[in-house]
Amino acid sequence: MNEINIGEVYYMTAKDRSLEQAEDFLRRLETLPIQAVGNSFATALEAAKLKARFPISYADAFAVATAIRMAAVVVTGDPEFRRVEHLVKIDWL
Repeated sequence: MNEINIGEVYYMTAKDRSLEQAEDFLRRLETLPIQAVGNSFATALEAAKLKARFPISYADAFAVATAIRMAAVVVTGDPEFRRVEHLVKIDWL
């Protein structure tokens, strides 16, 4: 999971629920078989190129760029990802 997306889940949880639940998300994340992936200049450029080509959020572009780079699956319920499902495997929630 890209660090940008981890931050996105954290701030959304803190904003919509509570700071305590956002912190709980971080603690739970450490117990899951999910690797936190940092960003390189190449990943930032790939995300920017995806954002320029498809009507997705910039954070979602990082998720897609990371999945492509890592040959990983995007797990989401966000219908915005339908616009890029031809680029990456998506497990729909």
